[in-house]
Amino acid sequence: MEQAKIIAREAGLDLVEVSPAAKPPVVKLIDYGKFKYQMQKKASEAKKKQTVVDIKEIKLRPTIDTHDLEVKMKKAYSFLDDGDKVKLLMQFRGRELAHKDIGLERFNSIIKQICEYGAEIDQPAKFMGSRIAVMLSPSAKKKK
Repeated sequence: MEQAKIIAREAGLDLVEVSPAAKPPVVKLIDYGKFKYQMQKKASEAKKKQTVVDIKEIKLRPTIDTHDLEVKMKKAYSFLDDGDKVKLLMQFRGRELAHKDIGLERFNSIIKQICEYGAEIDQPAKFMGSRIAVMLSPSAKKKK
């Protein structure tokens, strides 16, 4: 161990213990400052390659008109193309609550259209009070 310290001092390098449990202990001669710099560069490269998935929310009503629906669908498609998850919400108000079955039927047809475009259902549609929500994500085929 003393010999390794002397050799490291003469070479101007640092002595790093690789395996302290081994007999004799395994050490390595490296420039520790350069080593830390390389590790920092690797970490920043990994961070650059990392993708952040956002959840985008689109609100609908059961009485939505066809053109308005097309605009919302185009927006959902663009979110899916960007790799973001989409949360579709259908809000019921007043008398619409008495006819949830009609709204659910419309909502299922909208979900079917989006799934045909290239989305997968993460969480199935479920009622939460006066709204129905479903979570969609881009399919693996679309991501490529």
